[in-house]
Amino acid sequence: MYHYCKNPCAGTSGMASSQPTTAGTTREQHELLIIGGGVAGLTAATFTARAGIETMVINDGETVLRRNAHLENMPGFPAGVNPRRFADMLRAQATRNGAEYQMGTVTKLTGDIDDGFTATITGGQASDDVNGSATADGENTEPTRELTADRVLATSFPDADFLDGFDIDTRTADGKQYAEAGELGRTEVDGLYVAGRLAERYHQAVIAAGDGAEAAITLINDSDIPFYNDWVAPEGYWTDRGREVPPGCEEIDPTEQRARQEAAMAAMQEYFAAPHDQQQRTFPSLVDDEQNRLDWER
Repeated sequence: MYHYCKNPCAGTSGMASSQPTTAGTTREQHELLIIGGGVAGLTAATFTARAGIETMVINDGETVLRRNAHLENMPGFPAGVNPRRFADMLRAQATRNGAEYQMGTVTKLTGDIDDGFTATITGGQASDDVNGSATADGENTEPTRELTADRVLATSFPDADFLDGFDIDTRTADGKQYAEAGELGRTEVDGLYVAGRLAERYHQAVIAAGDGAEAAITLINDSDIPFYNDWVAPEGYWTDRGREVPPGCEEIDPTEQRARQEAAMAAMQEYFAAPHDQQQRTFPSLVDDEQNRLDWER
């Protein structure tokens, strides 16, 4: 893929560390853990990674987005877009800007802003395929592991059991458990944020993206990072007026602008050169096939 990013190796304290702990358990240290690799989580990861926060996304299985037949109402795609293609692009955007990505299920979360948060994770990275789906047999391929982080943003499917150890209001409806979050994604627990469907936002991809971005920017501002604009402007936009380039922004000259435009066009042509090779799943209870695939000809 073609790659231009402002922070090619984002992270204010270098690469994450990993070390063994008890038998069968490993522990990793990150600045930010994002629980959930759907639209909200991956959008948030793009913003936090570009801000220089060392970000790890943990995703449990296939997001509901990938079950859609066609995504019709996403801004910027006049004729709609294949949801699996869109999900691939979201993940690529997050990782090319510095975020890391693993498969796994967060079963427990403990800790606080002072001593850090610890997530207990089952399942492993080896369960992951190129489309972010679990292997067909669904078996855990890695032992239980622990991941510690300075802050946590939860954007997973609305099942808030892993937040039971925190004083956060939850609401159960139609078999789902939602976590209470303020308008900007903050919870009652310092350093713990919630966004997307887990926060009971409307079930639309564009709203999930916006909610994830809003929570990410809130987290960025709470992390003592100067006000973050994330704006790429033409050369001289600020400096020709005798102003300093604001934090999180950059000016680029015409040569760099053309290079980024050409790279963007090449990347989009590559993404849409052929139909996506993954069929969508229907609701798992409706089919007998263990892959839960629709039987249709591509």
